[in-house]
Amino acid sequence: MTRTMGYRDWRWLALWWHHFFLLWSTIDGQTRYSIPEELKRGSVVGNLAKDLGLGLSDIFDRKLRVASEAGKEYFSVDAGKGELIVNDRIDREALCEQSTSCVLPLQVVIEDPLQLHRIEVEIRDINDNSPSFLSNEFSLKLAESAAVGTRFPLESASDPDVGSNSLKSYTLSKNECCSLRIKEIEGGKTVPELVLEKPLDREKKAVHKILLTALDGGNPVRSGTSQITINVLDNNDNFPVFEKNVYKITLGEKSIKGAIVMKPKATDADEGLNGEIEFSFGSRTPDSVLSMFDINPLTGEIALKGELDYETTKSYDIDVTAKDKGSPEMEGHCRVQVDIIDFNDNAPEIVFTSQPKPVREDAPSGTVVALLNARDADSGNNSKVTLQLPRGSPFTLKPSFSNNYALVTSGALDRESFSEYNIEITATDSGSPPLSSKKTIPVSITDVNDNPPVFTQSSYNVYLKENGVPGSILYSVSASDLDFGENAKISYSILDSKVQDVSVSSYVYINSDNGSIYSMHSFDYEKLKVFQIQVQAKDQGSPSLSSNATVHVFILDQNDNAPAVIYPSSAALGSLSHQRMPRSAKAGHLVTKVTAVDADSGHNAWISYKLAEATDASLFTVNLYTGEVRTKRAVSEQDDSSQRLLIEVKDDGEPVQSATVTVSILLEDGLHEPILDLRQKAAEPSKKTGRMTLYLILSLASVSVLSLLTFLILAVKCMRNSRSSGSCCMRRSDCDDYKNPNRNLQIQLNTDGPIKYVEVLGGDMLSQSQSFRSCMSPMSEYSDFTLIKPSSTTDFKEVISVLDASLPDSTWTFESQQVSSEYKKQ
Repeated sequence: MTRTMGYRDWRWLALWWHHFFLLWSTIDGQTRYSIPEELKRGSVVGNLAKDLGLGLSDIFDRKLRVASEAGKEYFSVDAGKGELIVNDRIDREALCEQSTSCVLPLQVVIEDPLQLHRIEVEIRDINDNSPSFLSNEFSLKLAESAAVGTRFPLESASDPDVGSNSLKSYTLSKNECCSLRIKEIEGGKTVPELVLEKPLDREKKAVHKILLTALDGGNPVRSGTSQITINVLDNNDNFPVFEKNVYKITLGEKSIKGAIVMKPKATDADEGLNGEIEFSFGSRTPDSVLSMFDINPLTGEIALKGELDYETTKSYDIDVTAKDKGSPEMEGHCRVQVDIIDFNDNAPEIVFTSQPKPVREDAPSGTVVALLNARDADSGNNSKVTLQLPRGSPFTLKPSFSNNYALVTSGALDRESFSEYNIEITATDSGSPPLSSKKTIPVSITDVNDNPPVFTQSSYNVYLKENGVPGSILYSVSASDLDFGENAKISYSILDSKVQDVSVSSYVYINSDNGSIYSMHSFDYEKLKVFQIQVQAKDQGSPSLSSNATVHVFILDQNDNAPAVIYPSSAALGSLSHQRMPRSAKAGHLVTKVTAVDADSGHNAWISYKLAEATDASLFTVNLYTGEVRTKRAVSEQDDSSQRLLIEVKDDGEPVQSATVTVSILLEDGLHEPILDLRQKAAEPSKKTGRMTLYLILSLASVSVLSLLTFLILAVKCMRNSRSSGSCCMRRSDCDDYKNPNRNLQIQLNTDGPIKYVEVLGGDMLSQSQSFRSCMSPMSEYSDFTLIKPSSTTDFKEVISVLDASLPDSTWTFESQQVSSEYKKQ
């Protein structure tokens, strides 16, 4: 019966052709081999490597393997020759039963890149089975009144072989009563029938023995026999007759036990016992039928007594016999064909063709992760399976052929976000109701070095005391890497840079494993106050990634320098200082002034003066802060003409550092004082000295005004330059000694105890050779202002010459703390 194809059918047909061409484009060509069954183990099927275009090295490198869809591994690959060989006994009859074509599909999986080849091995039949009967003997009871030409069905032989090797014919041994006829039934099967050729006469011969032989078409021909024994009985000359020779019914797979399958009907024309019929299954009924069905001997009803399984047996052929109770018994036969209708009772199954392999996180879209197959043991629509992945997954399924799929990437992967995916695949069939199953596929994401190490801080500040022990740890930096394995292993190093024109590696070194920074020698605050270290953290990936961090090392001052006396100049040069003083000196007369400096800074550089020893301690006093040596009282005639003073100079550090200076004072009569107190001169009524005093006052006033103007101009310049360029007042761009101007200089007024001083802060660490300091001491009697520029060495000759040229009665202080300010050339 035909029907017109509608729009929906055309749409499904177009969709089918679309998928067909899609599948055709995703697989390689198929290879087919043909071999006879029962080959010995190790027999060569074909050169698989050559047929697939592979070299022998590819078998190892790409991990070629063969998987059979039949479940049992009948074949393997000779890795040395690339040949497909027989791995186990192959019995065609066990694999394909009576099927005309017997093809064993194989899947060849090759990795790197992952490929799937389908190979078919055709198993040819050989004549290795002889025809056989279920029983070697068959008994017939025939009434002697049986009419000539009556046919009696015999047991059919079976031959597992197919084609020309299958059952072809029957022969009957020479006998006196019967001949053999072959009857064809539905399905192309043949049944031998015994035809009565002559009337039987029990009195002449009650038993006839005939040999039935079944022959196949093989070469050589194989055969099987069954002995037929005919017992001749007296009259019961009508046998039961069924309404149909063949009954066909269908039965659902989920039919309940006890359900009536059918009721065949048979009649017997005889009367009495000869007409009473009993039903039974045929004597050759297989156990599979007997275990599944039962028959009522009186009514002939066939009932279900087992559980049907369409996947095990799709159809049953039942031989039903109807016998009367006559003597001899007469019997009739019919065949009941029960076809099982499939029920959707099997959930789909997902099977790996190739196990999932780890995927690099930078794998491009379309990278094959695993090969899998969807199966359903049901039939028809119940066996049609669709696969589905969860939403948002960076993977998709790409169909290939025969319910085979490839799991491929469909988006970007990031191991740092997800190091492993558990992909849940849902398989659903098209049955009613549909059944489904789920399978979780773990996919590991391998790391790619796409994350550089990251320090905990972009910069670090380290405060280190000077005079530390070489080899001691300065600081430990730490970095982390989001990658994994070798890509996350970090090694630390110090980038090359200069500190005072010397490589930083001469000062420190770093442990490459843990980032601990160690000093290579002791640091001296007076030579180096601050420097920078550029630390690099590099991972072990390929290519490696790195990042940098800056470590600022600040050297902290320790009291490691004793005060140094720079005035009187003779004491500074190591000899005894000789001073002269008139005996007419009054109380408070300035004899001399001791000046000392300390290379340290802060409290460590605060200097105090003390009279430790004296010839006459009641005659002299030393100012604690200025070092001025003055008389405590007027000199008397009884005082020794030679006075010796031992003055101790101490700093304020911990522990205290000190130095001493010895001053020898000679008291002389009538000595013209080389150094006069200005206040005393102003008191003397002299016209000449009055003029000198006036000139001196005018000179001092002029110098003071000029100094004040110069200081104000420098201050204004400093403020303007600090706003525009960040540098301090003084710019020495043309000087060879100032090659590195710094824009981060600032002036700061500090108060440290009784000493007030202005510091020029900032600048590079290499500018230790230049420093400027202005010091103001409220303890000085006249609050003088002095600007001193010492050199980087401890050569104080220039300073001494400046001090020698100054007035001895001027009260001034020298502060030795030096904060270097180097002006880099812009």
